[in-house]
Amino acid sequence: MRRSLLLLSAAAMVAGCGQANDDSAKQTAAVRPAKKKPAFCFFKDPDTKGWAASRDKDGNIVVRGKAYRQDPRYQAILGPATVAGSSAELSPTITLNDTGFGAPENWWDVSAIIPNSAAIDTVTVRCGARTLAELRIPPKS
Repeated sequence: MRRSLLLLSAAAMVAGCGQANDDSAKQTAAVRPAKKKPAFCFFKDPDTKGWAASRDKDGNIVVRGKAYRQDPRYQAILGPATVAGSSAELSPTITLNDTGFGAPENWWDVSAIIPNSAAIDTVTVRCGARTLAELRIPPKS
């Protein structure tokens, strides 16, 4: 009797250790994608201009603009595009100037090609949380 009571107690303890905690809140949070923070913006409002988008001969979208960088050790570039459905988003950023030359009056011509973009009809240029330009492009016909 004593032995069976001891075995029953040990089995209950092992079963209690094997029970899963209520991790449903943790699992739900793990499934939900994290909200993307806006990237740091290196440009003030008057430091970008001339945003335009068009399609090249292959139907890919080409985004062009100008960005001012006072320090010629850095050059302005457009980061890679993020595509979601029928829209794309680009952000200007800076990198070390490895060209050996500065831009005329420190205004860099920036451009990027969004490959396989036949289904995209809107391109947004953002700098941090600010929207610099929202460009509409007619679909490839």
